[in-house]
Amino acid sequence: MSTPRPGVVVVGDAALDVIARRAAPIVPGDDVHAKVITVPGGAAANTAAWLGHLGAETVLVSRVGNDHAGGYLRDTLTAAGVRCVFTVDPDAPTGCVVVLVDERGERSMLPDRGANARLCPADLDPAVLAGARHLHLTGYVLLDASSRDAGVAALAAARRAGLSTSVDPQAANLITDPGGFLDLVRGVDLLLPNAAELAVLSGFGDVLDAVGAVAVTSGAGGATWVDRDGSVSVPAEPADCVDTTGAGDAFDAGLLVAWLRGGSPREALLGGVRAGASAISQAGAWPRSLSPR
Repeated sequence: MSTPRPGVVVVGDAALDVIARRAAPIVPGDDVHAKVITVPGGAAANTAAWLGHLGAETVLVSRVGNDHAGGYLRDTLTAAGVRCVFTVDPDAPTGCVVVLVDERGERSMLPDRGANARLCPADLDPAVLAGARHLHLTGYVLLDASSRDAGVAALAAARRAGLSTSVDPQAANLITDPGGFLDLVRGVDLLLPNAAELAVLSGFGDVLDAVGAVAVTSGAGGATWVDRDGSVSVPAEPADCVDTTGAGDAFDAGLLVAWLRGGSPREALLGGVRAGASAISQAGAWPRSLSPR
């Protein structure tokens, strides 16, 4: 019997990543040598690319500019097996993220969401959900007031269609209203934070009062699944850390594919850490076989 290919709709940001891997600490007002590449990125596009790579039937709903970058993202995602449902914004450019990677492989991001910030409820055609099993929403959509309604509408539409749902909060520093964020994700089946994001949200109350389960990543500390039945943890997979860009997005994809195929929480976590380890072992956020260099 063949392994089923779960259908996943991903809603969120698609962007270009300009990644600068520096060889030494930044010196204000002076120069430091760096290796710079421009590659496809954006949290939702990253997860979609990994989902497709891991065998899921994947649709990405996003908003891009009427520019070369938007067309490039559509072409590269389509070539990676992802069906793109893009709204082309006539006024805003495609998103762009400057990623600074230090000598340890740790990344810091300077995002300009561009057209992503203008995502609206009408950008998700309910027909896109037909035949899908799951909707995954990247948290930047909810964290930005200009696109928040689109995220809320996407989660509501998925529930009406009988899909399971997940949300990755994405950025601890941008969760300025933890209680409000938990209200936005209330009823979600699975929350996928890193340890810093979970700490911010847990400071407001019990996250499990809002969501069905939490799968939290802790970098080299591995990952843990927590629900009302208890918790289970797995260690991180060993990997040479080249660039942590997109590691959490890859983890999300690996976990979702295993979980949607009927895997236990432990099996889902193992799928996630395996994909995350692959992601950090290379420059850029996509699987090596998919990302043009």
